[in-house]
Amino acid sequence: MCNRADHCHIRPTTDHWPLLTVMILARIIGTVVATRKDDRLHGRKLLVARLVGVDGQDEKGHLVAVDTVGAGFNEVVLIVQGSSARMAFECKDCPIDAAVVGIVDTVEVSGQ
Repeated sequence: MCNRADHCHIRPTTDHWPLLTVMILARIIGTVVATRKDDRLHGRKLLVARLVGVDGQDEKGHLVAVDTVGAGFNEVVLIVQGSSARMAFECKDCPIDAAVVGIVDTVEVSGQ
């Protein structure tokens, strides 16, 4: 079991994932086209993102996220989930659980 104080010291896994509020690093690998969807999703770009580590290497897992920043194919992005995703630009009343909120220029990790 983890708590808020130690969440930045552990790596998210499926065991901890629902308990953490984290920003996710991912690479855009595709798009989703859905002709039938909730009306509040019309006009929104849905992106398929592959999780990546701080070293830029692909990790297991994909997610679909609403694009709020104009991300493109193969770009590394920051994704938020849950209520944080709904707080993203013009997403307040949308039925979303993940939103791309940033395009990553570089990642620096001390001691690496």
